[in-house]
Amino acid sequence: QVQLVESGGGLVQAGESLRLSCTSSGATNAMGWFRQAPGKEREGVSCVSWNGAATYYAASVSGRFTASRDNAKKTAYLQMNSLKPEDTAIYYCAARSSIWCSGPGSPQDFVYWGQGTQVTVSS
Repeated sequence: QVQLVESGGGLVQAGESLRLSCTSSGATNAMGWFRQAPGKEREGVSCVSWNGAATYYAASVSGRFTASRDNAKKTAYLQMNSLKPEDTAIYYCAARSSIWCSGPGSPQDFVYWGQGTQVTVSS
């Protein structure tokens, strides 16, 4: 059983940045970031392969968000720049059963989930 703990969420103004972190209790494969806004389905934001060599992003965040990882620290990151009010959501990290990503990610492809961290962007 792998436990994932997110941190780094908060309240920012539009145009500002946040960096989310996801620390794992064990070795993990591909890592994904998802978000869920009130009344909406959970959507895949990004995925980073086990070695950090491959990353994928949803069209809505491409060019603004950057996913990375430090396996020595068992931590994945999501750097979010130029934040918009529509980025407001609970953000979750998740670990996939495969070492590789398949696009930004579908929730059903991920085995372990963190508890989520709130990101709120004011206009």
